[in-house]
Amino acid sequence: MGATFPSTSSSLSPSPVSSSALPIGDHDKASFGNGKNGRPPGLLDNAMKRKGSFIQLFVMTNILFLSLRSLGQKYRINELADENSNLRKERDSLAVRMASIKSSLLRQAAMDSSGLLSSHLHGLFQNSSSSGH
Repeated sequence: MGATFPSTSSSLSPSPVSSSALPIGDHDKASFGNGKNGRPPGLLDNAMKRKGSFIQLFVMTNILFLSLRSLGQKYRINELADENSNLRKERDSLAVRMASIKSSLLRQAAMDSSGLLSSHLHGLFQNSSSSGH
């Protein structure tokens, strides 16, 4: 292999080496710099050389994932608020229906001449209202 490379300790301005002066097998080794089996450096080698860039990539990726998670939680909170509102409306509607049924039952019980049904219904409705419903 007749090609010579400038030494790093000789001068600050290296002499140009033409690619035609290199034998065919040396092109691959010279182009990648480290000469290990003619392959480019692996991921770990690149990570060790560019630690700052990989740390920045890792941090930015985590920020992206946290932002997506936060966005998902925001929409989940909005859905829960809507569901809560719908449940309150349904509860209010049921309360109005129950009051209507109670008044209708009491009105029909008042028509009974014996008064037993009316007193029984009043007792039931007072117990249900005093139990916290």
